[in-house]
Amino acid sequence: MGKTISGFSKLSKSEKIDWIVNSYFPNTKNTKQILKQYWNSNDKLQQLHDEFIENTITNYYLPLGVAPNFLINNKTYTIPMAIEESSVVAAASKAAKFWLDRGGFKAEVISTKKIGQVHFKFYGNHEHLEAYFTHIKSKLIADAKSITANMEKRGGGILDIELRDKTTAIEGYYQLHASFETLDAMGANFINSCLEQFAKTFKNEALRFNGFSSEEKDIDIIMSILSNYVPECLVRAEVSCPVDQLTENHKITGAAFAKKFVEAVRIAEVEPYRAVTHNKGIMNGIDAVVLATGNDFRAIEAGVHAYASRNGTYSSLSHAEVNDGVFTFWMEIPLALGTVGGLTGLHPLVKLALELLGKPSAKELMQIVAVAGLAQNFAALRSLTTTGIQQGHMKMHLMNILNQFEATPSEKEKLIAHFKTETVTHSAVVQALEKLRS
Repeated sequence: MGKTISGFSKLSKSEKIDWIVNSYFPNTKNTKQILKQYWNSNDKLQQLHDEFIENTITNYYLPLGVAPNFLINNKTYTIPMAIEESSVVAAASKAAKFWLDRGGFKAEVISTKKIGQVHFKFYGNHEHLEAYFTHIKSKLIADAKSITANMEKRGGGILDIELRDKTTAIEGYYQLHASFETLDAMGANFINSCLEQFAKTFKNEALRFNGFSSEEKDIDIIMSILSNYVPECLVRAEVSCPVDQLTENHKITGAAFAKKFVEAVRIAEVEPYRAVTHNKGIMNGIDAVVLATGNDFRAIEAGVHAYASRNGTYSSLSHAEVNDGVFTFWMEIPLALGTVGGLTGLHPLVKLALELLGKPSAKELMQIVAVAGLAQNFAALRSLTTTGIQQGHMKMHLMNILNQFEATPSEKEKLIAHFKTETVTHSAVVQALEKLRS
């Protein structure tokens, strides 16, 4: 049964842990030890981590791996990836190596526009509201100058503000739909600050607008918030090569492989059940790099999946074709990323990850992240259409099973050798381990 407590946030970290241990683990002796073994021995560094979020009791580790040999726009990268799932880093690395000898990946940023909205209610004459918006638009931008000044010096700022009529969906519902350029910052705080200033000006100035009746002057602001749907913050990544160079598997020709690969992508384009898993594989690569570079993977996930549904049906993010003997595999996705602000200047491993990538701009990071997603998708589809996904995945999962049963280094060595020629399943590993121990 869960416990309740008043004033938990005011307790020290030690007091929080004591309460959790006493309330939820009274019969478990090593709970404190488990929590404390993940604390950083450097007190200053641990305090930094404690202050990232509220009610911190310990650190939660994820492996940080690297995928080398990525050739992107003729520049070589080793890409950092933070993820817990077996075979993701290996698959990305394998795809990178495959395309390294075939011209590498090409990537380009198509646009970088980000969106924020002020949602409000107005029940008066629509033409009066249009006149008011035309009258007030320049002041909305002017009143936000204290917020936008530094961003404008660097070449960013407010791009435009539109009045949008949503009354067919909800009675009296309108938006101030604003677009922004935030350069190397993801820009959430900047955008939200601008929007709140827009809302303040929009509401206050309405009281003095002569074109409104007395009843129309009271505009009801519902909320002001950025959107994580950024269909105009787009990056494209692609690979291509002659079909006869497409396979390293002597059991299948390049043409046959290309045909199956294109068909597999086509299935994900038309079948949502397949598309969700197909796109999840893309996000394995994307999320891992987004997390490693201190960006918001939840925002990226939400925006990408909304984009996959933009035509009314959830569909594949990636596409493939063969034209005149050339195989091309590509993807266009929305990615609102930053390389300054947030954790990028605070978390030591995030700083290290960005240095590993050569301190990229936000645009360059967009390209790198998109390529990681495309590489992951290529690797998964290559396995699915040739050997099947489980052969490689379960071999990577073998170590997790052995660790679960506390296999010794000697046992691991023998069982890894054994399963080089055997199918890896959980029951087969357990059986082999028991046989070895007996």
